[in-house]
Amino acid sequence: MRWLVTGAGGMLGRDVVEELLGRGEQVTGLDHAALDITSPEAVDRVIAAHRPEVVVNCAAYTAVDDAETDEGRALRVNGDGPRLLARACAAYDTRLIHVSTDYVFAGDARTPYSEHDPPGPRTAYGRTKLTGERGVLDELPAASAVVRTAWLYGVHGRSFVRTMIGLEARRATVDVVNDQRGQPTWSADVAALVADLGPRVGHEVTGVLHATNSGEATWYDLAREVFRLLGADPDRVRPVTSEAFPRPAPRPAYSVLAHGRRQRLGFPPPRDWRAALHEALPRIRKETLRETP
Repeated sequence: MRWLVTGAGGMLGRDVVEELLGRGEQVTGLDHAALDITSPEAVDRVIAAHRPEVVVNCAAYTAVDDAETDEGRALRVNGDGPRLLARACAAYDTRLIHVSTDYVFAGDARTPYSEHDPPGPRTAYGRTKLTGERGVLDELPAASAVVRTAWLYGVHGRSFVRTMIGLEARRATVDVVNDQRGQPTWSADVAALVADLGPRVGHEVTGVLHATNSGEATWYDLAREVFRLLGADPDRVRPVTSEAFPRPAPRPAYSVLAHGRRQRLGFPPPRDWRAALHEALPRIRKETLRETP
């Protein structure tokens, strides 16, 4: 199959390109410099030139706090951009997988959010991502899928896991929030699901799916596990509340996503977040050390 990946310079985009290449697929990866998804002319030109069978949109404005004071720019990238991609895909008979986020939910639930639960974003970032979801599903209802993920970390790019690796080496103790609960998720696992999903979009699969690792944890739990896997004392991680780290955009207290629809469609069940982290951490640590001056 011919694939085109937008946002291919980011953490997930790079993993999607690598996963597809590893499967022998024909892949074109475009970062922001190569394709501005907010430009209708650029989007149409790229889709017309490459004529992919599947587009994977990993391009996004992800500065959650900055979006609170720059919602217009975030909306252009997260809201208008996906709609433009979907419109171009419709014109050229192309399928689209669009990556979204747990921030479309209010974050105040006590049980995992299903794909059918009503959204209720409480941040500018969440509102703009929800606009993007709706744009894709409105413009390309029969040939698109929205993949929501959360708490991503990976070999490439910045992440909480990489930050903890650095802090373990520099600080005697680290204070980490223990009142926000979610699903630490390795971006490589999401990339594998995207690769599995592509051939089925527009045939057996449309609409929303959740793509996270299974289980749940707080940031404090995740930090302790990182320390443990590094051979460090997990008790060096100290629990604090969200009040210790005030942010412009409120973080969801509960961001756990359910995987019922994914399982009903016959995709492999997601593995536990600890198992994924155990495999990922040596690779992330190696890359972190390589990049450290």
